[in-house]
Amino acid sequence: MEETAKGHKKAEGPLRREFDIRTDLALEEKESFEGNGGELPGVVLKEKKTEGGSVKLTEVRILNEQGARAMGKPVGAYLTLEADELQTPDEDYHSHVADELAEQLKGLMKAAGWNQEKAPSLLVVGLGNRFVTPDSLGPRAVGNLRVTSHLVKDGIEGRKQAYPALSAIAPGVMAQTGMETAQILHGIIQETEPDLVIAIDALAARSVRRLATTIQLTDTGIHPGSGVGNHRHSLTRESLGVPVIAIGVPTVVGAAAIVHDTISALLGVLQENESSRSTGEWIRQMDPEGQYQLIRELLEPEFGPMYVTPPDIDQSVQQLSFTISEGIHRAVFENGKNI
Repeated sequence: MEETAKGHKKAEGPLRREFDIRTDLALEEKESFEGNGGELPGVVLKEKKTEGGSVKLTEVRILNEQGARAMGKPVGAYLTLEADELQTPDEDYHSHVADELAEQLKGLMKAAGWNQEKAPSLLVVGLGNRFVTPDSLGPRAVGNLRVTSHLVKDGIEGRKQAYPALSAIAPGVMAQTGMETAQILHGIIQETEPDLVIAIDALAARSVRRLATTIQLTDTGIHPGSGVGNHRHSLTRESLGVPVIAIGVPTVVGAAAIVHDTISALLGVLQENESSRSTGEWIRQMDPEGQYQLIRELLEPEFGPMYVTPPDIDQSVQQLSFTISEGIHRAVFENGKNI
C-alpha cells in the first residue's frame, strides 16, 4: 500500500477537522476542510464531468509550501477519477474510463517532458504484494502490459517513425526481497535510463464508497507502504533522478473510520426520534475528534490498526488492473492502436 505523501501536519486555524483519519487521496484530504474543501490558501480545486457524465474528474493542485503544509502532501497535481460503475464487469464502461485515464495521463507525461517524437522510454513499476489481493493491483497491472523495450532494441521491421520503449517490473515487497523498492529501482534505472517512471499501487481511502471506484494520478511520486503506516523510501524525481507519475486505486479503508461513520449515521437516526434522543447523548456531546479517538482506543488494543476491504475485491482488482494497463497503452502508443 502507498500514500503519495505522508507525515500529515495539522493546518493552523479553524478550517480543518482536528483529527486525522488516514487517507491516500488528496481529494479526501481536501474534503476534510470545512465547506467540502473550503477556500484553502495555496490549494486549487477544479471539478468537471466527462462526456456523458459517467466519470467525475477532480483536480487538486497544491501550488506552494503553504498549501503543502496544510494538506500534508507535496506541491504538485493530484487528479482523481471517480467512476461508480468501475466495480461492474461492463467492458464498454471500463474502456471509457481507460480513455479518460489515458487523456489525463498524457497531460502529466507531457508536463514531465515526455516527447513522443523522440522514441522515449518508459518504466512501469507495479508496487505491492501479488499474493495479497488488496495489495496486488500493481503487479497485476504490470502483468497485463505489452512491453516493447526488447522490440525497440532489436528494431521493429517496417517502422520508420519513433517508437516508445516500454519496460515493466514488479519488484515485490521488502519481506520477499529483503531490499527496499527504491534500491531495486535505482539499479534498474541506472542500467535502462528511462525518461519517465509510472508507479502503480493500491491506496487506503477514508470513505468506503471510494473503494475500487476511484483512480488517483499524481506527478509527485510515491511512498510505498505508507498508506497502512509502513513507511518505505520515497520514489520521486529527487530520489530516482527521473520524473515519477503515480497511479493508485484505494482498496482498503481503516476499520476505525468505518465505525466512526456508522456511529455518526446511527446518532443521526436516533436524533430524529424523540423517544431515542437521550440514547448515546454522551457520545453526541463529544466533538468528532473525541468520537474518533474513542473508537480507536476501543478497537486498536483488541484488533490492532485493522484495515477492511470489500468481499469482491479479487474481481475488482482484476478488472481495474486491465483498465489501468489499457489506459497506459493508449497514453503511450497513440491510443493503443499501433500495438
